[in-house]
Amino acid sequence: MTRKKVTLAYITNDSERKASFKKRKKGLIKKVNELSTLCDVEACAIIYSPYDEDPEVWPSRQGAEAVLARFMNLSEMDQTRKMVNQESFTRQRIKKAEEQLHRIRKENKHKELEIFMYKCIASVASMDDFDVRDAKEMRWVVNQTLRTINSKMEALKMKVDDQQHQTVSEAAIVPSFAGVVAPQTGGDNMESFPWNLADSPIVAFGGGSTSTGHGWDDVLPYPYTFNHVDPCTSAAPS
Repeated sequence: MTRKKVTLAYITNDSERKASFKKRKKGLIKKVNELSTLCDVEACAIIYSPYDEDPEVWPSRQGAEAVLARFMNLSEMDQTRKMVNQESFTRQRIKKAEEQLHRIRKENKHKELEIFMYKCIASVASMDDFDVRDAKEMRWVVNQTLRTINSKMEALKMKVDDQQHQTVSEAAIVPSFAGVVAPQTGGDNMESFPWNLADSPIVAFGGGSTSTGHGWDDVLPYPYTFNHVDPCTSAAPS
């Protein structure tokens, strides 16, 4: 069961605020203790509250004074180098959220341009609808797609080479039949052509299956399906 997200705002109810203080004070001291024990570092916690006359000090008053004395012996620059308050901490979180938003927007833009590119390939979109302001981003998308295609082609070529090498190795141990000539199937010997490598990518427009074999279907990254309009039989898509 996931924990409920806490809203960082002042708790107006007195009893709820007091209960939350006690619970979080106990958790904070526990975390400081774990940090000091597991990482072998000097740490202390001093907590003032309107519910107690004396502050809560961990591990002890003497231990806290030793840590504070070491801190005060540092120069002012060293003291403030990693010091944060509520305002600076909030600014850091805002900056991190803005960077994450910028990254997500960029990924969404690339995905939109990728879909538009495949629509153009499928003849369901026209370059007349392309915004030239996205030319730089589209160039990146096209180059990325080409790199993916080249990588898959290299993998497919290695697979075919391995199969041919295996076939040659198996043929080497098969006894030869001298004088036996394989029949010719025609002047061009068309049946020997690897048609499975010449299959063109058939996209399932509006559903259906794609072509079989191990040719271009294994190379072209065609992840989208669109309602296709045949330019030879119908008008261009609107």
